[in-house]
Amino acid sequence: MDLLIRNGRIIDPANSIDRHGDVSIVGGKIAEIGESISVPDHNCALFDASSMIVSPGFIDLHCHLRQPGFEEKETIATGTMAAAKGGFTTICCMPNTEPPIATSDIIRQVCALAQNEGAVRVLPIATVTEGRAGKSLVHMTELKTAGAVAFSDDGSPIWNEEIMRQALEQSRALNIPIINHCEDLALSKNGVMNDGSVAGKLGYKGIPAAAEENMVARDIELARQTGGRFHIAHVSTAGSVDLIRKAKKQGINITAEVTPHHLTLTEEEVLHSRTNAKVNPPLRTQYDIDALIEGLREGVIDAIATDHAPHTEADKAVSFEKSAFGISGFETALGSLMTLVHQRKIDMPTLISKLTIEPARILENREVAG
Repeated sequence: MDLLIRNGRIIDPANSIDRHGDVSIVGGKIAEIGESISVPDHNCALFDASSMIVSPGFIDLHCHLRQPGFEEKETIATGTMAAAKGGFTTICCMPNTEPPIATSDIIRQVCALAQNEGAVRVLPIATVTEGRAGKSLVHMTELKTAGAVAFSDDGSPIWNEEIMRQALEQSRALNIPIINHCEDLALSKNGVMNDGSVAGKLGYKGIPAAAEENMVARDIELARQTGGRFHIAHVSTAGSVDLIRKAKKQGINITAEVTPHHLTLTEEEVLHSRTNAKVNPPLRTQYDIDALIEGLREGVIDAIATDHAPHTEADKAVSFEKSAFGISGFETALGSLMTLVHQRKIDMPTLISKLTIEPARILENREVAG
């Protein structure tokens, strides 16, 4: 059935649209945007969007669907239903599955499951190295041909500088992003939350900001040397924002994302939510949040990504030190981000841009922005 959406505030940053009007959808595609569109003669549903916002579907550059291998946590079917509930129509799934997304066969398996069982479009991200072990590169050309839209070892930082350099060189040749979880494991080892006053109060080992910033600085330099496409996952510190700002001013080919939880929650949340607030990188301070928001407004940070990482109750119902890192984000992302809009820290067109056209630009695919 076709659909006519009436009287909504239409915000489409890709086409510089921010006005009230109607949207006509025919055959599952937008046919017309305008004012007072006539109701078609054929069977068409009407939806009154007065006092509502109509926008393109959101794109998530960073999520974990857990299939294959960890279906007790999430499946492609359940994950994509949650994504649809949150307004996401395209999601990019990370390769920390079992087996990892490191072969053409696994890519085809994930794509087939998404096609048959998924509620939204799923784009696979392949590993950078075999087994996410950081020792040898995968066959990147083959995996891109099979459907990979980016490469990442996800929560396993690419610690070997030579491997990262080689990956960035290939990314330049293939014109595809390398996404790194920037964490200096020598500094973060055994840490469970931000290295700050709350960790001291609770007696937990902290993860310092330098653990992120050291690797961000290293990878920016490698991106400068190689000309490769470097994308920084889940930026969480003010220092990282400064490094990215300086690199972009120098014309280095980098992009960056930030999560809703790093924009809205501080380390204090651990006192209340306990293991549900255990994420990596950890929740930081209000100073960091303010810098991240400013980075969004300036365009230093390109996109918002959920880092949706569901776990079983058993994974979280243990001591803080032993619990799993990760938080579910699909269904809570927009609600939490609207807090920033209501506080006038970010405007609605900017927010929608960071969830739609900006992620599409990172993927270099405008067709997914909708």
